[in-house]
Amino acid sequence: MNSPLVTNVSNTLTDSFGRTVTSLRISITNRCNYDCIYCHHEGDTSSRGEMSVETISNIVHAASKMGVNKVKFSGGEPLIRKDFEDILSSLPKLRDVSATTNGTLLKGRAQDLKDAGLDRVNISLDSLDPKNYKFITNSSQNMLDGVLDGVHSAVDAGLTPVKLNMVLLKGINDNEIYDMLDFTRTYDGQVILQLIELMDFNDVSQYQIDANSVEKDLTARADEVRIRTMHRRKKYIIDGAEVELVRPVDNSEFCANCNRLRVTADGKLKPCLLVNDNLIDVNGMSLEKMPQMLKLAASQRVPYCRN
Repeated sequence: MNSPLVTNVSNTLTDSFGRTVTSLRISITNRCNYDCIYCHHEGDTSSRGEMSVETISNIVHAASKMGVNKVKFSGGEPLIRKDFEDILSSLPKLRDVSATTNGTLLKGRAQDLKDAGLDRVNISLDSLDPKNYKFITNSSQNMLDGVLDGVHSAVDAGLTPVKLNMVLLKGINDNEIYDMLDFTRTYDGQVILQLIELMDFNDVSQYQIDANSVEKDLTARADEVRIRTMHRRKKYIIDGAEVELVRPVDNSEFCANCNRLRVTADGKLKPCLLVNDNLIDVNGMSLEKMPQMLKLAASQRVPYCRN
C-alpha cells in the first residue's frame, strides 16, 4: 500500500554549492550471488539491517515532495529481494525509476517488475566470453546464458533502453569492446553500451585500462559524438549503435553538478559516494521526520572534486 504523501515542506534539496538533489540512488541489499573481482563490497552479505518496504517508501515519498523525480535501485543484487515488486508498487509517481542488476534473476521477473512500476534496467555484463565472464564474476558455474536471457526478457518487457554496464579490465575484456557493441546493435537501439572505467577500491590497479586511449579510439570510429548535458559525458554513435565511456572519479564536471543523494542498504543517507563519515541513519524513521533528515543530508553535500 502506498504511504501518504508529505505536505507543506520545502520543494527543493539544495546544498551550499547550489546543487539541487533531483535523484536518489538506493541500495536495497548488500547481498549478491556474485563475487566480482573488482567489487568494493559495501557492507556484509547478510540481510540483517536491510530497510523495510515502508522505510524505502517513506524516503522516496518525502523526497518526491522536495523535488526528487528520479530513483535508481541497486545492491548488491537488488533482485535477490523477493519484495522488490512491493517496493516498486509503494512508490509515488516519478519521472524515472530504474535498477542496476547483474541480470541473473531477470528472466522470470522482468514483466512483473515492469508492471510494478520499473521503467528500465542497467545490466552488468563485462564479457560475452564464458571463460572471461566466469573469471570476472567468480561464479561457481557459468551463468552467462542466464544473463543473456535476462537481457532479452528486459527488452521484451519494455524495460528500455537497457544499458549494459561493462567494466573495462586490462588484459581480460578490453579487447571485447566492439564485440559487445555488435551485440547491442542486434537490438535496434533498445540496448546501449556503457564502458566503465575501473574504480580502484579493491587493489585491482593491475586491471586499470588507459581510458584516454579508449576515448581516442571511440572518437576516431564514431559517426557522431554527442555530449550529455548534466553528466558532461560523451555518447559515441558507431554504425548505429550507442556507447558511452563512464569515468566515475575523474569527471570533475559531473561531480560539480552532481544531483544525486545515495541511500545505503541499512538505511543511511549518504551525501557523497566517496565519503563515509557523514552518513545519516533513517532506517525505520517515520514519514513525518524524513524531510528534516533529507534536508540535513543535502546540507552536508560537498563536491568530492574539491578535495
